[in-house]
Amino acid sequence: MLGSRPIKTILTGDRPTGPLHLGHYVGSLRNRVQLQNQYRTFILVADMQALTDNADNPAKVRQNVTEVVLDYLAVGLDPTVATFCVQSMLPEIAELTTYYLNLVTVARLQRNPTVKEEMRQKDFEVQVPAGFLCYPVSQAADITAFKAHLVPVGEDQKPMIEQTVEIVRSFNRLYGEVLVEPEALIPQLARLPGTDGQSKMGKSLGNAIFLSDPADAVAKKIRGMFTDPKHLRVEDPGTVEGNPVFTYLDAFDPEVEKVQALKEHYQRGGLGDTVVKRRLAEVLEAFLGPIRKRREDYAKDPAEVMRLLKEGTDRARQVTSSTLAQVRKAMHLDYWP
Repeated sequence: MLGSRPIKTILTGDRPTGPLHLGHYVGSLRNRVQLQNQYRTFILVADMQALTDNADNPAKVRQNVTEVVLDYLAVGLDPTVATFCVQSMLPEIAELTTYYLNLVTVARLQRNPTVKEEMRQKDFEVQVPAGFLCYPVSQAADITAFKAHLVPVGEDQKPMIEQTVEIVRSFNRLYGEVLVEPEALIPQLARLPGTDGQSKMGKSLGNAIFLSDPADAVAKKIRGMFTDPKHLRVEDPGTVEGNPVFTYLDAFDPEVEKVQALKEHYQRGGLGDTVVKRRLAEVLEAFLGPIRKRREDYAKDPAEVMRLLKEGTDRARQVTSSTLAQVRKAMHLDYWP
């Protein structure tokens, strides 16, 4: 109990398909850091879900488990407060997924907007792996295994939470009130555009600034950022809305008044893109520099990182085992103690 109120549970996590980027930070990581001391927090490294489109390269997934955890530690997630855990080492999740697959149709999975968009990006067409199509069900198993009340996610993941709620309601209607309906926690700035101006920053889209990028790589990416295509000369009035450089400044520059002054100058003309990008480079280096340093320090002892992850997974399994026992009992599958 927290005072007289029950402590609510948060479940969140990432697929270890590569290092995390600024889009992850804005969409979810910043929320996690702020909330970890207010809620019982579990952070899942979803390696089984990463295999849904990386089955031919499991070594990549294995390597990126460590990379993702290093990013967690670097941004300020505390493994003594939040519980880090590995999905594949929690077999209860796989069993719950199997049960939930009977509660959702193929047609419903195909209509999931998040899945449809990722299928388009990956150019799967009719060759979509069954595991990829069904990963919203696996995600529902993740969330419900921990009886999570809240799930910090970016805007693009909201349909996944909605599908989880549908599965929970179907299960509870059929078998009794066992599972908890989760709620998506979406930050005010829920999505950061890619450096190319696309609506989403993505690992596979070549438009991301990673938390682990060295300073020179960040500066190079900023210099190549999309701005206002009609802002051809310094004296031309420029557009701020939809301009990724200003979106990033809104997200990361603590000097709000200075950003507002830059916007007004840009809109009336006389301010070049180079000047605005230089400001963004300074702001992002001030933000990423300490993160990069912490990450480098943790990376010096990979065995300790894995020890933290194993300890967290052991604690998490106590929770997922309890949930599965309740689910089996509700479904009359508790054949013996």
